[in-house]
Amino acid sequence: MPLLQMENVSKDYQLGKAVIHALKNINLKVEKGEFLSIVGPSGCGKTTMLNLMGCIDKPTSGVLKFQEADLANMSDNAEADLRLGKIGFIFQSFNLIPVLDIFENIEFPLILNKTAKRKRKERVDHLIDIVGLSEFVKHKPDELSGGQRQRVAIARSLVNNPSVIIADEPTANLDSETGKSILEVMKKLNEEEKVTFIFSTHNPEVMQYATRVVHLRDGVISDFEKRGA
Repeated sequence: MPLLQMENVSKDYQLGKAVIHALKNINLKVEKGEFLSIVGPSGCGKTTMLNLMGCIDKPTSGVLKFQEADLANMSDNAEADLRLGKIGFIFQSFNLIPVLDIFENIEFPLILNKTAKRKRKERVDHLIDIVGLSEFVKHKPDELSGGQRQRVAIARSLVNNPSVIIADEPTANLDSETGKSILEVMKKLNEEEKVTFIFSTHNPEVMQYATRVVHLRDGVISDFEKRGA
C-alpha cells in the first residue's frame, strides 16, 4: 500500500480573469521509507504539489490518498489531525517561534497533541541529540546560525513520529556546506528512523541525495529517475 498516491491530480488557481493550471493530471505513488526529491525550475508546480501532499491545499480534480484515506473529501478537522499526527513540515524560512528556546520550539507540537510532560522531555531530548544541538538547548532562534535553525526545524518536524516529512527547498537559504550537512542529517533520519522524506529543490547537488527524483515542468511530470539508496 503506497503511503501517498496521486491519480490524475490537477490544481488550478484563479488569477483575476485568468486560470493558472499549476498541476496537470499528476500520477504518482510514494512508498514508505522513500527519500524522494521533486525537482524543476521556479514556477513548475513543486510547492503546489507539496501543499497538496501535506493537506495544506486540496486538488481541483483527481484522487489524492494518504494511507488509503481520500484527502479530497476529508473534513478540515480531520485534515488538521492528520497534519499534526502524521505529517511533518520543514520550511526554508524555518518558521521557529522567536520567544521560545530550542527545547520549547521542538516540544510545541507535543503540547498541541496533549502528550504527557515526561514523554515530551524524552522525545525532545532524543531529537536534540540526533540533530547535534545538545549544547544549544536553551538558546533562542536568533542566537543560532541558519544551519542550526534548520536542524531545530527538522527535529520539530519529527517530534510527533510522523509518517512523512515534507520539505520545501530545505537548503535554499543556506550556504553549500551547511546545506550539505542538513541533507546528511535528513538522510540519516531516513535510514535510521525509517521516515519518508519528500523534498523539493532546483539544486543538482541536493538531488544527488535522493533515492528517486521526480522531474516537474510546467505542472507536468516530465521524467522519473531512480537512484541508488
